[in-house]
Amino acid sequence: MQQLRSHLPVVGIDFGTTNSSMALATEDAGVQLASFATRTGDTSSFRSIVYMEQMKEQTGVRRVHSFTGPAAIEHYLEAEKKGRLIQSLKSYLPSRTLTGTSIFGRHYTLEHLLSQMLSDLRENAEKQFAKPIRHALVGRPVRFVGAETVEDDIYAVSRLRSAFENAGFETVDFEFEPVAAAYFYESTLDQDELILIGDFGGGTSDFSLLRVGPGVRRRGRTPQDILGISGVALAGDAFDARIVRKLVSPALGSDSYAPSMNKMLPAVPAWIYSNLERWHYLSFLRTRDVMEILRSARLRALEPKKIQALTDLIEEDLGYQLHQAIQRVKFELSHSNAAEFRFSDGSLDLRIPVTRADFEAWIANDLHTIEASVDSLLQSSGVAPRNVDRVFLTGGTSFVPAVRRIFTSRFGEDRVRGGNEFTSVAHGLALSAKGRLR
Repeated sequence: MQQLRSHLPVVGIDFGTTNSSMALATEDAGVQLASFATRTGDTSSFRSIVYMEQMKEQTGVRRVHSFTGPAAIEHYLEAEKKGRLIQSLKSYLPSRTLTGTSIFGRHYTLEHLLSQMLSDLRENAEKQFAKPIRHALVGRPVRFVGAETVEDDIYAVSRLRSAFENAGFETVDFEFEPVAAAYFYESTLDQDELILIGDFGGGTSDFSLLRVGPGVRRRGRTPQDILGISGVALAGDAFDARIVRKLVSPALGSDSYAPSMNKMLPAVPAWIYSNLERWHYLSFLRTRDVMEILRSARLRALEPKKIQALTDLIEEDLGYQLHQAIQRVKFELSHSNAAEFRFSDGSLDLRIPVTRADFEAWIANDLHTIEASVDSLLQSSGVAPRNVDRVFLTGGTSFVPAVRRIFTSRFGEDRVRGGNEFTSVAHGLALSAKGRLR
């Protein structure tokens, strides 16, 4: 990208597991965020979702139509007969076994599905910014979900690059997401600081420790300014899974039993509830075999109403609505010590009380993993917490009080900051992209 002429527009793209955003650095050193139209108003957050459905045209021919982002959600919610809603595609990038999926009898590669979203992002930006968009600086996690080796990481990046190229981008460079968030925070400073960035996405939690500020920009950045980076492959999606396992699944029969040859066995196989935890897998459960398993379980179970509720959830493909209900209760628990999980859609009506203490107990192991990553970063960098000037937290999961306490307990409340939790990475990528062209 450094070889590009400075008049070529380069966007920063935060392509996330759950949400994506895009920004363009302007001539006056500002940043313009891309907005996306919805029926309730514009938003700077583009849902990382593809929805495909078959439509019968006037000629009688059935054709597959695809939608992404806000349009995908709107078409999915309005459809009487649901098509295929595909979510969290980024989490599959390191997998060599998942090359694609069959939809309405046609095989689509993972790269093709990703490129549909990226193409729509690019075309939307071209309309808004009134200029062709062919070059991008793209955020990437320190560690991709599912990447166990360096080779897995390289493979994930190569697939993501291929998807961008298929979407019409001619050049693509990558920047670590927590480093990009640091560039956003740097734009607010009038003095140099040593900062720790915590970037919490849907699939990963990433951290960076680096020197930033006007003095660093004037003298020019060096590799030594980045003291270290670390990350773990868990964040918001993992917290959601704990809520499903501990709160939702029991209401849908995960603890229910059925008699079998003078024994009491679980009424429904555990793998069905495991898939339920990864809410983007829900549509994969809508198969004839699964429906037959549930029909048989309902006839034998001691609590058939719970099994029927699970069946309704799957048959009515309510994964998106379930996810929204989980987000609501997480938000309420971030502001109150107790809340009620409410899920009323289709034939389901669940109302379950929950406390913040319950939630924090469920995610305790995840919190320990995040703590270990932060402490490892400090130790490997040789930096004591007292020498960190500021901590900047970004991403939706940074609102969770137990996550915030990881940092306030080490650095003090007065040094922990947040802001622009859903767009800071895209903002920082745009600033970094412009700097690379100078």
